[in-house]
Amino acid sequence: MNVGRRRLPNRRNSTSLEIEHCSLRYTISYSLFDDGSLAECFINNHKRNGAADIAVRDAGILLSFCLQYGCDAATIARALSRNSDGSASGVVAAVLDKIMGD
Repeated sequence: MNVGRRRLPNRRNSTSLEIEHCSLRYTISYSLFDDGSLAECFINNHKRNGAADIAVRDAGILLSFCLQYGCDAATIARALSRNSDGSASGVVAAVLDKIMGD
């Protein structure tokens, strides 16, 4: 089944915040669709152009495409790796937890 991409307006509001995960700091910028659902997420590591920064920037792009092609953030968050206590194992899960309010 081919699902179309939900496009965002060229000009849109975004929210920025910072988190720390596994002793690394990340900056997150995200935007919402008109219905309030998460539409895109850009993630950067504090060590620009290092391996962690490149990996997390790519992960943010992939996350954004998933959201724009119909997968909701809660479904993605549940599918990502978790520790035995339910906390995020990886940074993308930690980002989604932060945005969605745990």
